[in-house]
Amino acid sequence: MTAGNPNGHRRDAETGLVPGQVAELAAEISETQSSSLRRRLASRIPELASRSREASVRGVQAGSQVSVRGLRAGGQKSARGLRSGGQAALTGIQSGGLYAGRRLQRLGQRLSGQVLQIAPKIPVRSIATLREQYPHLGTEDLANALIETAARASAGIGAAVGAAAAVPFIPTASVELGVETLSLVAVELKLIAELHEVYGMPAPGTSAQRMLAYVASWADRRGVRITSGGLALAAMGSPMRRKLERRLITKAGKSTLSLAPFLTGAAAGALLNHRETRKLGHQVRDDLSKRAAAG
Repeated sequence: MTAGNPNGHRRDAETGLVPGQVAELAAEISETQSSSLRRRLASRIPELASRSREASVRGVQAGSQVSVRGLRAGGQKSARGLRSGGQAALTGIQSGGLYAGRRLQRLGQRLSGQVLQIAPKIPVRSIATLREQYPHLGTEDLANALIETAARASAGIGAAVGAAAAVPFIPTASVELGVETLSLVAVELKLIAELHEVYGMPAPGTSAQRMLAYVASWADRRGVRITSGGLALAAMGSPMRRKLERRLITKAGKSTLSLAPFLTGAAAGALLNHRETRKLGHQVRDDLSKRAAAG
């Protein structure tokens, strides 16, 4: 049991999220074949967000709006600068850009830390379990089935968050966006790990080391490469860590589509999430399939 929490879960200091809950819920949504059960499970994403004490108001909302804030700051300084001279205007624009850049950097660092905390808690099915659950599918068909199931899970999460955002008097949209982003990443990490199982190429090491390698695979959009570079994910400022942060910033930005009004966000979020997860799955599957064919 972890000190400071009676449930044995370690809370993230920035968001109040319980990593085990996010990981387990994403796994449940990924594994179910029932569309009605998937919808019910996905509807718990906004509920989980509502229980987060200070979730993402300081984090994801700041990141999702950072460009607007930065440009506004730069624009205001630009206007003053234009009155005093062209050089001052340029200084104002640069200042706004630097402000936006720093806030985005902090967002990426915060999200990457949360993903590295959640990843080891994601349950991954072994090839034996997958063969038992999909007894009549060959390797390629099994890989495709996992991709489609994960894509439907991601779509369900986007639809649930979008639907919740359209209802008045719910928790803040930024809270839901933070949990949505992490839930989507958890679904995709589980998919990547299980694709490696399907092709007989699981990452080596302990469970935590394997999931670290799969996080690197998620950032790279290809199968795990057995190099020491993946371990550099834990080091702030390493090339792989920076790549992960950029991917997460992009992911959070795309998730804002779920927050469009009048349920259009639900449709947009579902469509985009389905497409993005499916695309990632195909990229990793194709890489692993080629490597398997080459022996």
